[in-house]
Amino acid sequence: MSASLVRATIRAVSKRKLQPTRAALTLTPSAVSKVKLLLAEKPDHIGLKVGVRTRGCNGLSYYLEYAKCKGASDEEVVQDGVRVFIEKKAQLTLLGTEMDYVEDKLSSEFIFNNPNIKGTCGCGESFNI
Repeated sequence: MSASLVRATIRAVSKRKLQPTRAALTLTPSAVSKVKLLLAEKPDHIGLKVGVRTRGCNGLSYYLEYAKCKGASDEEVVQDGVRVFIEKKAQLTLLGTEMDYVEDKLSSEFIFNNPNIKGTCGCGESFNI
């Protein structure tokens, strides 16, 4: 195997301010308290894992599962003592999303307020980007 020559050019760049990055996923206080409650019942798990799967009439659907450890390619979001891991396939899909927990007389569920969604199905189970 022969070594190849790589040429690099150095240019002076004016100093620029670093902008704060936006979290891939933010949780509402309601979601944080529900996740804490769920994880209190599962002491051998360290957080929740969020991902997307191909499902439903519109293409993609969210899924949640308990996580015992962080996967090699998972992105970790820590907020108010709660750890949420985002599966690699879902990282770009969930960018800028707010995770909320809503409870009413008929249902209780996590809601994902995702600005990247282009369309959803009528029942709200699946979405497309």
